[in-house]
Amino acid sequence: MNVNVIKPLPITFKMVMDAYQKVRRGGKAVGIDGESWKKFDERLQDNLYVIWNRLSSGTYHPSAVRETEIPKKDGSMRKLGIPTLRDRIAQSVIKDYMEKRIDQHFHEHSYGYRPMKGSQHALEQVRKNCRQYDWVIDLDISKFFDEIDHELLMKAVEAMNEEKWVRMYVSRWLNMRVVDKEGKEQERGGRGTPQGGVISPLLANIFLHFSIDRWLGKNYPEISFVRYADDMVIHCKTKEQADAVLVAIKERLKQVKLRLNEKKTQVVYCKDYRRKNRYENVVFGFLGFSYRPRMSKSNKEVNRSYMVFAAEISKENQKRIRDSIKETVNWRITRMDITDIANSLNSKLRGWINYFGLFGKRELRRTMAYLDYRLICWLAKKHKFGSRLAMNKLSIIRKENPRLFYHWQKGLTAVIK
Repeated sequence: MNVNVIKPLPITFKMVMDAYQKVRRGGKAVGIDGESWKKFDERLQDNLYVIWNRLSSGTYHPSAVRETEIPKKDGSMRKLGIPTLRDRIAQSVIKDYMEKRIDQHFHEHSYGYRPMKGSQHALEQVRKNCRQYDWVIDLDISKFFDEIDHELLMKAVEAMNEEKWVRMYVSRWLNMRVVDKEGKEQERGGRGTPQGGVISPLLANIFLHFSIDRWLGKNYPEISFVRYADDMVIHCKTKEQADAVLVAIKERLKQVKLRLNEKKTQVVYCKDYRRKNRYENVVFGFLGFSYRPRMSKSNKEVNRSYMVFAAEISKENQKRIRDSIKETVNWRITRMDITDIANSLNSKLRGWINYFGLFGKRELRRTMAYLDYRLICWLAKKHKFGSRLAMNKLSIIRKENPRLFYHWQKGLTAVIK
């Protein structure tokens, strides 16, 4: 296996190895070939060499993607396209190559799937903007990843001055066929990039950079916006300005062959102690958080409260966490030890708390209290206690081992003292 031979395209074996290590840490779902990571790793060097040899010579052709569905918040289903493991590695190679050259051109307030940027930066910027601007356009693009136009997307990729061979591979991935749940193979028809593809978020950023970000900057420099992939909020000074911008965006989306989801798109008033006008919509959601008027205590006067427009975990995610707590542990089994429950939940608790604890902990604390409630019920059943004795038992356990559950470590409990 000679990886030092000169190839027509500037792709090295190390680039493929680095891409494999990134993708290997991700999902385990298999593509249409059924190849698992365990099987792939049995001949790791040979498999990576084949990918490198074909990519670097321009002869790599992707397989079709396996279509699957996951439920959305509104009860509908979101389609995902699962590439093969080999296609994920190959896409990661090209994505990394492109990203190093074009990321600097993206707008500073585009945060999704970019190096050194993330959801917490986006959330913080929205928080700052809500203090400065009175109105928000909570924008929802209908079926963005399903309807993105290939011809326009390829023009956007070319406008980023990407090499011909890069465009060749992007085109091949865009035109991958889809195998549905019944096993039928379908053409894409010149639209869509599969959610689940490694390169899809970068392509989405390229498309929306030219379609929305630069367009807004050119035509409405006085407003501000925050975008995370296709999730976007736009901040305006006045209601009239928000209405005008929304009408213009609707027309702009038509020009780039996209559609506004009018049921989910709304203009929101950032009501607080300074903004006292009446308006129907005073709540919007972004990246799992709910921004709305909330009462906050004054730091200077202990007994005084005032209204702020702030973010906390959304009701949908509170329910999702409670459902996960309920389903992860078989609460009917009383022969297990409480440490078994902690071991099964702590990694999830850490993720939830580290993310949703970024802004406001009142609602998150109430959500974590549900876990304490389940523990009390479980202890009552295990020891045939009444609820008061079970609560006392849990209090003793917590005092003896305050780091047993991650939410105890962070002081997010409202049931036991």
